[in-house]
Amino acid sequence: MTIPHPTWLRGRSLASRVTILTTAAVGLVVALIAIGGYITVRAQLQSTFDDSLSQRAHTAAEALQVNPYSGTASIPPWALGAADLRIAIYSSNGKVGLPTNDTAPFPALGAPELAVAKGQSIQSLRTRTVGDTTYRVIAVPLPHSPGSALVLAQSMSSQEHVLTKLGLLMLALGIAGVIAAGFAGWFVANGGLRPVRRLTADVERIARTEDLTPIPVEGDDEIARLSVSFNDMLIALAASRDRQKQLVADAGHELRTPLTSMRTNIDLLTQAGASLEPAQREELLDDVRAQMEELTTLIGDLVELARDEPLPPVVEPVELPEVLDHAVTRVRRRAPSVTWQIEADPWWVVGEAPGLERAITNLLDNAAKWSPESGTVHVTLHGGVLTVDDEGPGIPEDDLPHVFDRFYRATESRSMPGSGLGLAIVRQVVERHAGTVSASRSPYGGARLTMRVPGSPSPAPRTQPVEVS
Repeated sequence: MTIPHPTWLRGRSLASRVTILTTAAVGLVVALIAIGGYITVRAQLQSTFDDSLSQRAHTAAEALQVNPYSGTASIPPWALGAADLRIAIYSSNGKVGLPTNDTAPFPALGAPELAVAKGQSIQSLRTRTVGDTTYRVIAVPLPHSPGSALVLAQSMSSQEHVLTKLGLLMLALGIAGVIAAGFAGWFVANGGLRPVRRLTADVERIARTEDLTPIPVEGDDEIARLSVSFNDMLIALAASRDRQKQLVADAGHELRTPLTSMRTNIDLLTQAGASLEPAQREELLDDVRAQMEELTTLIGDLVELARDEPLPPVVEPVELPEVLDHAVTRVRRRAPSVTWQIEADPWWVVGEAPGLERAITNLLDNAAKWSPESGTVHVTLHGGVLTVDDEGPGIPEDDLPHVFDRFYRATESRSMPGSGLGLAIVRQVVERHAGTVSASRSPYGGARLTMRVPGSPSPAPRTQPVEVS
């Protein structure tokens, strides 16, 4: 599933996107940590503040020995242990007693404190505000004076001051963290993307210059593996281009000979005209026809070799002995003087029947061409191995490794008809079917050409042809 990028990120470079996203991620983390830390510290300060205030209130209530019904009792500061507190005695009848020296407004008291004074609650604790000052107000019962409660109100200014400083500190640290994350993201993005920029520059150079030299590979990370894969592609592309150049060069060389010969004969026919004897004229026309047939065959072979495809367009179960029988029937018409000795076991191949027939026909044509008059060609098919033996002069040892190369013709065959592409087509077809071909000396004195194609001796299931896109 593809995750769409936000609109404001589209069109930006990868480095800027990495920097922005890194900064945003770190900023979010810093903000969460700062907020969490602030809330935690605030809760802890509040808890400590309340515990201290409660301890003071209970200590003062135990130490107080006055009857505060008049509401004007003077409470000594030593009973409270601090001078930042404001105190009052709240009676169950709603009267508030303050120290005689306290004239400032006292936080308003209400039902929670009255419940403590009446003995209905053991303690009340809440926050009250008087003017611009916020107080934490606690009420505890007076053990020595039933019907009364000691009320302490402590200003929270110091705590609020600490929290304000803490908030400003968290904000400053958060801003500094985001800025530092931005610089770190920029450095990481530039450093991490440097190999990508180098690879991009190499690819642009190759596209501009068409120089398919492999690029240098550094390290063993993902970029290095990408560079290795790109080098493999360059090697395959260079090999394909070299094969294409070689095919064009060889085709031009092979086409030059029949074209030159045809031009010469046609010029001779044009210049001599009616002065030629009928036999000479017929001989020239036969020569032109033969050269046209040779040129047609050569062009057809070139078209076949130009199909540099890894797989045929359609594959289906093929009965190889049946294909062999069709090929022998075709070649017998062209070589009626040759005797054919055929032995074939059942063998099924998943492949392209026309291509296999073309390959086998080329093997048989080659054997028929080199067989002597009234010679015998021995053809066997056992376990997917097709062997074609002739009784001709054989193939020299130096030529054996090259007989399946394009346009390769041995010295003895250069005066004979042919384009030098027949066996190259055999190898191309067989390799498309995951097979192999080889050439060797035959025990019958001539050449042995062997074709191996993987398959099965039992009939394959009859299914619809599979189209390969």
